[in-house]
This record gives sequence, C-alpha cells and structure tokens, in this order.
Amino acid sequence: MKTLLLSALIGTALLGCAAEPMKLEQERSYLLEWIGERPLMDYSHLTLTLAADGRAYGNAGCNHWFAPYQLEGEKLTFGKVGSTRKLCAPALMEQEKRFLQALETVQRWDISPIEQVRFWPAEGKPLRFWPEEG
Repeated sequence: MKTLLLSALIGTALLGCAAEPMKLEQERSYLLEWIGERPLMDYSHLTLTLAADGRAYGNAGCNHWFAPYQLEGEKLTFGKVGSTRKLCAPALMEQEKRFLQALETVQRWDISPIEQVRFWPAEGKPLRFWPEEG
C-alpha cells in the first residue's frame, strides 16, 4: 500500500513538472527551413512573424512580404500575399515565389516531434519553421 501511494505521489509530482507543449506564438519570428519537399538554398534567410493585429510579415529571401492571416486553434490561413518588388538572382526569386505561393495554401499548423513549427497546405508537404533565437 505504501509503495502504491508513493508511486501515485511521484507520478503526480512529475506531471506537474512536465514542460508545456510548444505553441505558435504571435509577435515571435520564425525562420523557414523547408518549402514542401525542398530545403532552402544556402545562405537564404526567409522569415515569418504573426503580429497580434492579424497581419503576417517577414523576409521572403529577396523581398519583404506581408499578408493578413487568421489563427483559430490549429486552423491557420493567409489572405492575399503582397511583397516589395526588388529583383534578385533567378534561383532566389524562384524560391521566393514558391514560398509566397505556399503561404496562400496553408490551412493548419502543428508542432513536429522535433519541435519544428509546420504549416500544412490542403495537399503536400508543409512549410517548416524554427523559432528564431533572440
């Protein structure tokens, strides 16, 4: 009986110490690592921030981008994406185009087993982000 009671107390204590699950945070920047099936080009820096006022923005690799978004639980959608109009190397522009088009197809988000933030389209592989340090 003592062993059972002790086990129950230890189990309860450990549950209280469990880390909170990771969540998608507003006003935090995320760094993109993958667009669907493809990793980003070396040295490209694509970011995303979800502002508390319903606007998303970041760097698309060459240009700055912006869009309205809606976040309701695990549901996440973006409106029409706009961007500045700077011209960069063709490969970087192609990657930027894939990223901006992918954002408009996002329907939900989750956290992977390795604590990576994933934005899922209706079909296909997700956009995969890491929280930016800093």
